[in-house]
Amino acid sequence: MTAEKPRPAGLVAIDREMARQHGDALASFKNNEGAAGQIADSIRRNGRLILLGMGASHAVARAVEPLYRAHGIDAIATPLSEQLGQPLPLAGKTVLVTSQSGESAEVVRWFSEPGQRADTFGLTLEAGSFLGRTVPCLVGAGGTELAFAATRSLTVTFALHLAILSALGDDPAPALAALEAPEAIAIDAALAALNEVATVVTSGRSLQGLAEALALGLTELSRLPCYSLEGGQLRHGPMEMLGPKIGVILFRGEDPTSDLVTAMALSVVEAGARLIIFDASGKPPVGDAVTLAFKPASGLAAIFAMLPVAQRLMIAFADARVDNAGTPVRTTKITRSE
Repeated sequence: MTAEKPRPAGLVAIDREMARQHGDALASFKNNEGAAGQIADSIRRNGRLILLGMGASHAVARAVEPLYRAHGIDAIATPLSEQLGQPLPLAGKTVLVTSQSGESAEVVRWFSEPGQRADTFGLTLEAGSFLGRTVPCLVGAGGTELAFAATRSLTVTFALHLAILSALGDDPAPALAALEAPEAIAIDAALAALNEVATVVTSGRSLQGLAEALALGLTELSRLPCYSLEGGQLRHGPMEMLGPKIGVILFRGEDPTSDLVTAMALSVVEAGARLIIFDASGKPPVGDAVTLAFKPASGLAAIFAMLPVAQRLMIAFADARVDNAGTPVRTTKITRSE
C-alpha cells in the first residue's frame, strides 16, 4: 500500500488562514465603516486616487481599480517600487498604501522620503505596524497573515475596499452575501486539466486583478513560471506560446467585457491549450473548457465568490508539483529588502 502524502506544514498554515478568511472579512467590513467613510470623502473631494502596494497588495489594487473608476474617479494602481523610482505626481490626489504586514521595505522607504502626505491612508492587517503608526489606516480583522502566499489577507483587504466603495455609494449586499454563503465548487476537473502543463497563464478583462493575484500565488507555491496577461495584452502576440503544455485560466463576470473573454476562450481552445474558466457571467459554457460555474455576479461579488475556489485550485496544483509547497525557499513572508 502507498502511504498517503502528509500535508506539508506550509499548506497546513495556509489552511488555517483560509478557514478564518470569510469571518475576518465580514468583521473587517463592519469594523471599518466609519473610517472608510473618511477615505471616501477624500476620494470624492479629490476625484483622483492612487493605489500603491507590492505583490498581492498590488494585485488587489488592480482588481478594485475599475470599481473606483466606475464612480468617475481617476484611479490608478501602480507598484510602490515604481512610485519610488518613477513617481506619479500626488498633489490633489488621495493615496491608498496597502501592506498586509505594514512593514515592507518599500513602504518604510517611501514614508521616509520627503514629500507631502496629505490625503494619504493605509490598508493593513496590523494596527501596530510601521504603516499603521504612520498614517490613518483601515485595519483588517485577525492580525498579520502568517502563512506564505496571500489568502486571508487578500480576502480581508478586498473587504476593506468594499467598505470604502460602499461609502461611495455601492450596494455591498451582493458581495456580503458571497462572503456569508460561499459557493461549493468542485475543482477536480480543473486540477486534472492542468496535470501535464508546464506553465499556467491567467487572464481576464474587468477581473484582471483577480487573475494577477492567482498567478502570483501559483508561482509562489508551485515554483513554476505562472504569470498573468490582461486579455487584450494576451491577444497582442503572446498567444504564440499556446499549445497542449500551456494551461490558461480565464475569469469571466457578468459585465460588458464578458464577450471579449468568451472570444479569448474560443481562441485558446482552437490553439489546443488546456482551458479553465471561472465563470460568473451567466452565459453558456465554452466547449472543451473546464468551466467552474458561479451565480451571475460582477465586481467584488464575483471576486468573493471566485477567490476561495481559485485559492483551493492554486494550493492543490502546487501540492501536486512540489513536496513542501507553502514553505518558501528564496523569499520571506515580509519582504524587508529591495
